[in-house]
Amino acid sequence: MRKRKTTDSPHSSTDPSEGKEKLRLKQEVGLISGVSLIAGTMIGSGIFMSPEWVLHHMGSPASSLLIWAACGLLAMFGALSYAELGTVIKESGGEYIYILRIFGSFPAFLFAYTSVILVRPAGLAAVCLSFAEYAVAPFYPGCSSPQVVVKCTAAACILLLTVINCLNVRLATSIMNVFTAAKLLALLVIVVGGVVLLAKGQTQSFQNAFQNTTAGIGAVGVAFYQGLWSYDGWNNLNYVTEELKKPEVTLPRAVMIAIPLVTCLYLLVNVSYLAAMTPSEVLSSGAVAVTWGDKVLGSWAWLISLSVALSTFGSSNGTFFSGGRVCYIAAREGHMPDILSMAHVRCLTPSPALLFTSAMSLIMVISGSFTSIVNFFSFIAWFFYGMTITGLLYLKIKKPELPRSYKVPIIIPIIVLMAAVYLVLAPIIDQPQIEILYIILFIFSGVILYFPLVRFKCHPRFLQKVTLHLQLFLEVAPTTRDEN
Repeated sequence: MRKRKTTDSPHSSTDPSEGKEKLRLKQEVGLISGVSLIAGTMIGSGIFMSPEWVLHHMGSPASSLLIWAACGLLAMFGALSYAELGTVIKESGGEYIYILRIFGSFPAFLFAYTSVILVRPAGLAAVCLSFAEYAVAPFYPGCSSPQVVVKCTAAACILLLTVINCLNVRLATSIMNVFTAAKLLALLVIVVGGVVLLAKGQTQSFQNAFQNTTAGIGAVGVAFYQGLWSYDGWNNLNYVTEELKKPEVTLPRAVMIAIPLVTCLYLLVNVSYLAAMTPSEVLSSGAVAVTWGDKVLGSWAWLISLSVALSTFGSSNGTFFSGGRVCYIAAREGHMPDILSMAHVRCLTPSPALLFTSAMSLIMVISGSFTSIVNFFSFIAWFFYGMTITGLLYLKIKKPELPRSYKVPIIIPIIVLMAAVYLVLAPIIDQPQIEILYIILFIFSGVILYFPLVRFKCHPRFLQKVTLHLQLFLEVAPTTRDEN
């Protein structure tokens, strides 16, 4: 593993004996908030929208349930592997910081460039648009909502999240806790409704449950993509390691509580959908949860639309909370402008990084041209997940002496790496699409920026003045790493 510099920048750290105070992010995230961050981000719009697509690609109810269970198991294995990495490299930043410390600057920059500019803002924009669709739907019964209204609502959601996350870490985590509880309650309503239907004997969908199962490797891979989109967020706690209370304890415990909980809920919710509807009804439903509400809840069906809106808002808050940290950590390591590595002097939040993520997300919401790239989110994500897991295997084999408070059996990261290779290659081999080429070209276009700006540090002189003026305007200052 590459050694970190032992001295901080003179701007980011001073000797306490000189009477100057070091500025760090607060350690405000405990076990409950950690579980809420993982579960709250995972449970977004996916479980209310993706089941029909998993069923579409797999062809039968039983095989679709197997995919949902396998996705949960894969997310669990991935999160346990990341938990060990988080106890070895106790820094925020998730994949970015792990790739940087293990493989070096260039691949880490490519990840940061792709994540900060495209993946995180696009994911946030997509979730906020989903929230907006459900939030405004009750005001336009019987017809589709105007796109201008939807986009304005999504933009307002992003701006509200920006204010919340810039003001206070505790406020952001408290909102996560509340919305996680609300969405878990909504899922429990669906689960209980399914149990009642099964008790009444509505089991038609589970007769000959494996009939019409699809066996193609490409179809299975795409079904995994749809399922894993609903589990996205399993690694979010690794992005805020420096803000965890006792990360060596909190990180693995939060993972072991949150992901099995979400997996069980997802399986029970899918069983409930299939108890209320036939497979053909699920496939023809535009929004399976809303259709379930119409069939089961009757005049109370509006509760489902409200639940989806609450769920997506809570998920977008978690995505925003962790996504801004990637930008912040990349800037602190010199891969993004210096202003993005600073924190507010009173609120102690990485407000410049959060504002940048917000601005990129607003551009994507307004343009509306990011949809085709978002569809390949899993392709990019699992490419870098695979690289990160390879780094863990390297540390386990070549650096076993490194202190770590938690160790995962080596077979688990091997299984995750094999799954990552499959998920990246299967759709390319079975159904190659030109959009994947565009994504690869975008990732490696970072080479054009890396060598002049990062490797050779050719920075225009006016940037220093701009940074100083922004620092004064935003009331931010450089931070130091938590070396504990």
